Amino acid sequence: MSPARAVAEFARFLRTETTGGLILLAATAVALVWANSPLAPAYEALRDFRLGPEFLHLNLTLGDWAKDGLLALFFFVAGLELKRELVVGELSRWRQAVLPVIAAIGGMVVPAVLALSIAWGTPEVDSAWAIPVATDIAFALGVLALTASNLPSSARVFLLSLAVVDDLGAILVIAILFTSIFNLIAAAVAAVALGLYAFLQHKRVRTPWLYVPLALITWVAVHSAGIHATIAGVALGLLTRVREDEGEEESPAVRLEHRLQPWSAAVAVPVFALFAAGISVNGDALSTVFTTALPLAVLIGLVAGKFVGIFGASLLAVKLRVAEKPSGMSWRDVAALSVLGGVGFTVSLLIAELALPGEAAEVAKAAVLIASAIASLTAAVLLLRRSRVHAKAA
Repeated sequence: MSPARAVAEFARFLRTETTGGLILLAATAVALVWANSPLAPAYEALRDFRLGPEFLHLNLTLGDWAKDGLLALFFFVAGLELKRELVVGELSRWRQAVLPVIAAIGGMVVPAVLALSIAWGTPEVDSAWAIPVATDIAFALGVLALTASNLPSSARVFLLSLAVVDDLGAILVIAILFTSIFNLIAAAVAAVALGLYAFLQHKRVRTPWLYVPLALITWVAVHSAGIHATIAGVALGLLTRVREDEGEEESPAVRLEHRLQPWSAAVAVPVFALFAAGISVNGDALSTVFTTALPLAVLIGLVAGKFVGIFGASLLAVKLRVAEKPSGMSWRDVAALSVLGGVGFTVSLLIAELALPGEAAEVAKAAVLIASAIASLTAAVLLLRRSRVHAKAA
């Protein structure tokens, strides 16, 4: 892929994710209003309605179908983007890749340590510490697009690269922490299906009549194996060919991104948010977030931990000359983007549902929503100020 094509693909990705972020905000607002209105029983009935074959362990609620099924599409697109970034994008060049990689690691480690420290001794903290490790790509890019039009393009590259690496970390956390019951036969079926997918990619087979059934078989097998089904999406994305052959207009990864990313950003993630974000926001629920160790750990981990981790790791890496600061950006720009990293949302909500039972999950999700609102509003103010500074300097 030529540098010009890579830049065009990056711009297209930003446009789609920005639009998706706005739809995501709307879906979240609908969920919160619906779940706290007189129509709340209808919301719960819809979310908990079951369908699907029991013999495949797929008699799931609509909420679970959104979490396990639709988010697999989101993670497939994330896998495609990660593969493209690693092979031909920003993460393929060490000098450009090292800062967002280090920043992402800092932005995962510090929130996790903070959450563990604050909620130490709480029964569920052994898995709930992972809730604040994730940054939401769509939400963060939506805020960035609305508030920072005059920031240099390196700011968007930095945020996107950081979020992609962050997603990889969250994927590993989900795979390791939330695989409780392991079915060896189903896992073997998944491995065979993934191997066949990779073989067909290597042989340049293009027909969807083979790939779509293979993807469905992989998803069902991964789900049946006891591994969270979204991992199937990531694995398939990472096995998709990124470099186009001679005479080929675009590679399979780019072609699939063109076709699927709008569905992921505008349908899959908002529908998941519609079912996941419908929590009670009465006075008792809100006070619980600020007075109970575990949700408070989630909130502080996202708002403070993300900022300290991303900004601190970036500053340290540049001071030690391990990495270079993005061109055209000041440390105040990096600080504003680090605050924006505290928007956890999609993956944080998913981990909250996986890590905690019933009421505890609802309170943790309330903490994620409050933290994401605080981070996004604070970042918006900072980014607007930085955008004005760059506009005056231009």
